Amino acid sequence: MAFKDIFGFSFKKDKQESPQKENEFGGLEPPKSQPSFVTPEDYDGTYVIEGGGFFSQYYDFGGALIQENTQIQQYRSLALYPEVDRAIQDIVNDSIVFDDKYDCIKLDLDNIDTISDNIKTKIHQEFKTVKKLLDFSNKADDIFRRWYIDSKVFFHIIIDTNHPEKGIQQLRSIDPTMIQKVRKVEKEVKNVNHVNLALVKNVEEFYVYTDLDKDSVTPTTTTGIKISVDSICYVHSGIVDSGSKRVVGYLQKAVRPVNMLRQIEDAVVIYRISRAPERRVFYVDVGNLPKQKAEQYISSLMNKYRNKITYDSKTGEIKDERNHMSMLEDYWIPRRDGNRGTEISLLDGGQNLGQMDDVDYLLKKVYRSLNVPISRLETSTGFNMGRQGEITRDEVQFFKFIEKLRKRFSFLLLDLLKKQCLLKGILTQNDWNNLAQDIRFDWNKDSHFNELKENEIMREKVDMLNVMANYTNQFFSAKWVRKHVLKQTDEEINEMNQEIEEEQAKIMQQQILQQQMNPEGKDQSEQM
Repeated sequence: MAFKDIFGFSFKKDKQESPQKENEFGGLEPPKSQPSFVTPEDYDGTYVIEGGGFFSQYYDFGGALIQENTQIQQYRSLALYPEVDRAIQDIVNDSIVFDDKYDCIKLDLDNIDTISDNIKTKIHQEFKTVKKLLDFSNKADDIFRRWYIDSKVFFHIIIDTNHPEKGIQQLRSIDPTMIQKVRKVEKEVKNVNHVNLALVKNVEEFYVYTDLDKDSVTPTTTTGIKISVDSICYVHSGIVDSGSKRVVGYLQKAVRPVNMLRQIEDAVVIYRISRAPERRVFYVDVGNLPKQKAEQYISSLMNKYRNKITYDSKTGEIKDERNHMSMLEDYWIPRRDGNRGTEISLLDGGQNLGQMDDVDYLLKKVYRSLNVPISRLETSTGFNMGRQGEITRDEVQFFKFIEKLRKRFSFLLLDLLKKQCLLKGILTQNDWNNLAQDIRFDWNKDSHFNELKENEIMREKVDMLNVMANYTNQFFSAKWVRKHVLKQTDEEINEMNQEIEEEQAKIMQQQILQQQMNPEGKDQSEQM
């Protein structure tokens, strides 16, 4: 695959950073860094190549590209299977929760103390802009579903090159089968302690975009477009094959069970159709007739007595034809015994055709491979509205799995927010690196398990307060109880105290007002 120019934009280094110096190999390196013999690997499915610094290169990674594209097409066909589609729908519905009152996701900057409130307000505003560019309020579930099935998602970031300070102007989704991330590593052999080592000289990352035919997984052209890293937003599933170092999807574990389920279902259907009808067996006494005469005699009997009504499996209609279905035909067998005459017996149909143990086993295995509770497979199973202790372990694991998916998918919003803030000059690269780890996302939750868990925790805290009531202000202070039993922070304690004082003052005012309006009410009640 050949290409020359690089397409897109790139962020420049911050002026606050110290200038880079040339290392002993002539390449640029950050200050105080040492050459390494280890090729950098982020386990993000990047195609690693070793090359020189030529203006035009030719890279042959067609085999890897075809393999990944075939894998993605396999995931997409797998998602069309009814049971798999139902499991995916459960995952998407629990991950992306729409609500009329709350957004499905919110930005949380409360853990960041290194920036001012004004900067936080700007970051919140840019986060709203990013969600608007993605049309997140309407297409969040569709984006999440495509990311979950394809194991990766790509967006092309379009900006105004004349005025980059305006930020991101448009986001365009890219088919994962048309783009590949590439890491070019330049090495140079250096003698270290009398040993020749290939040390990393320079590392360059970029994307290669190729146009593919809709009905093919192979490139239709050998020319690709080299795109800068900053112009593409790329988020993968986070699961990497340890052997090929390629990104695999969450559906990879379900490939074998689903294929086995298809085969066993086809086998069951074929067996039921072929064994369901009962057949008649005609033992015809042909006496001492020669073979040819005997066959003619049996054929004449078959044409005379056989049923000419047939069933058309395509249209579901009954037709009067001589083209009988072979599975419904009777058996005509000549008999030359002489002691026994013509006999008609019945060949029984298949027994135990209603057993589906194998199908049920593989179906449960498919759900296990997708981390979906098996209880959701049974439509007759009611929703448990009991306490937390009655919630199945599978539901707890499924809840944790959803949280893991949300955390991984949030890298999409985090990367877009980063580039939006850098383009608009709200933050520098160093500022972002310092606060990126403290940025949190609050996902809207619609899980019954989460509500029951919070209620159970609150109930346990209240019960513990009743137990410690006799020991408070003797062995434990009220502040200690509020911090260690109720798990309240200093801010929550101050806020709670203020609210309690306001409520008590309001109650006192109402009592005084009632006494002023009815000053004799108390005396009259005492006299009565």
